[in-house]
Amino acid sequence: MEIQRNVSEFILLGFSYDQNMQIFCFVLFLFCYVALLAGNLLILVSVRCSPLFHQPMYYFLSHLSTMDICYTSSITPKLIADLLVERKIISYGNCMLQVFTMHFFGMIEVLILTVMAFDRYAAICKPLHYLLIMNRTRCSLLLLVAWAGGAVHSFPQFFMVIRLPFCGPNEIDHYFCDIFPLLKVACSDTYITGVLVIAFSGIVALVTFIVLVVSYGTILFTLRNLSAEGRRKALSTCGSHIMVLVLLFMPCIYTYVLPAESENGYKEISVFYTVIVPMPNPLNYTMRKMEMKISMG
Repeated sequence: MEIQRNVSEFILLGFSYDQNMQIFCFVLFLFCYVALLAGNLLILVSVRCSPLFHQPMYYFLSHLSTMDICYTSSITPKLIADLLVERKIISYGNCMLQVFTMHFFGMIEVLILTVMAFDRYAAICKPLHYLLIMNRTRCSLLLLVAWAGGAVHSFPQFFMVIRLPFCGPNEIDHYFCDIFPLLKVACSDTYITGVLVIAFSGIVALVTFIVLVVSYGTILFTLRNLSAEGRRKALSTCGSHIMVLVLLFMPCIYTYVLPAESENGYKEISVFYTVIVPMPNPLNYTMRKMEMKISMG
């Protein structure tokens, strides 16, 4: 059946029509984006130009930094530019591209965080077998699985969205193109699509978060067998990881588990996992580690 599509562009309503608020958001988001780029690029250069790159944790961290940059860059530059103009317009093609890249890079980042949790589990709970478990071949295979998982997660949702008919309204009540806001302006029954999106994004995020909580819970339970110094180092590492997971997953779960028709303020909540949370990731994962400070110095 031919897809009806009379819309060549969408109008993003953004956050507020108040000029002062837009200027404040512009300064805030620009600062967050520049800090994210600077922090992650510093990590990439420091790790890849030092022996740390051969350690599994820093090997994964370098790839996490790359995904941080790719994921945020699919949304934030357009958001920052739109805060300076009155009409926030995005073409149909760029809108579909934004939907795909956000879910693709976002899912890869989530899976890399999961891999890093497994790495910490192996290092703390299986220290004698750690180097055998996390050899370079297995690390590369885990990253390949993460990329494959990103494709499996994003392509079905992308194909669902490009098949939606848009025949009239083109105002999206959001600051970027995401699936739920697009469902509201599609001129067809989108109930089934909304349920599938909840399954692909919401339930996946919820299950992954539960798995990660159980993993870190197991790690924390194992700490009772370590020395005081070992517990301190392990808590320093795992504590920063857990903080990132909570700040990232809770807004995602809130946004994607609720039905598409709900008015739940996801536009404001989305700021946390698209702009705010990625910014302190370099600090949370590296600055507390002495070997990383030495490498950066």
